[in-house]
Amino acid sequence: MSRPQLLSAHAGHWTGAGTGVTVILPPPGTVGSGEVRGGAPATREFALLEPGRLVEHVDAVVLSGGSAFGLAAGDGVARLLRERGRGFPTPFGPVPIVVGMSIFDASVAADPPGPGAGREAALAALTGQPFGGGTVGAGAGATIGKWRGALEPGGLGVATGRAGRATVEAVAVVNAWGDVIGADGSVPAPPDTPAGGFLTNTTIAVLLTDARLSKLDCHLLAQSGHTGYARALHPAHSRYDGDAVVALATGEVEGADLDLLRAAAAEVTAAAIRSAVVRPS
Repeated sequence: MSRPQLLSAHAGHWTGAGTGVTVILPPPGTVGSGEVRGGAPATREFALLEPGRLVEHVDAVVLSGGSAFGLAAGDGVARLLRERGRGFPTPFGPVPIVVGMSIFDASVAADPPGPGAGREAALAALTGQPFGGGTVGAGAGATIGKWRGALEPGGLGVATGRAGRATVEAVAVVNAWGDVIGADGSVPAPPDTPAGGFLTNTTIAVLLTDARLSKLDCHLLAQSGHTGYARALHPAHSRYDGDAVVALATGEVEGADLDLLRAAAAEVTAAAIRSAVVRPS
């Protein structure tokens, strides 16, 4: 599968047995924020993404399987970036700002991704190895439809759109309690009695734009990503999902209209979620 552009960022996968890691490395100076709306998140460094916090720039976003255990993949990415001199400057050297989001997959029971897997995914990004969607990277162990008692394949999807001169792209890992809604807007009927899988869910996404945005702007962009969740997932943001979005702005394009960009972000997030799921023909 051909490598999506992902603007000026680098992206790479490590894929294991039914789990994996996906790393996005934006260019230095990228501004970032994010928001969680699901009831059961597994995240790393999310508090610093709030608009009022000191740090504005994000060095990496790590998507992983393994739930809370899989967040350890971020340690490998942070160490690699420190070796390369990247991070928030301190008197004791740079501290890379590595944000993490994890889904719950079957690796929780056996061998969730760790620092080594994170490092391998980051090296794949830096060396330009092929990057595509489907059941790869953090999407390798993803499933959907659990509210119906099903375990249908989920995965990782990528989509892109434009708002004037600015571009916005989305990478989504879909491991939802509910179902993916088709582009025709048809919504699956809820089951009479919701089935199991209550703790084995979460959809996570990264929005990347070349617009010049503030940290607060990025926070609003992440909120619009959640609008895309509501358009493409039914139900979205349940108590059993850890739904989260990170928005990154690389800043090459001046004067972008934030509201048009947010509208595009909602659409591309929904499109990325739909593209993550391979539907039977």
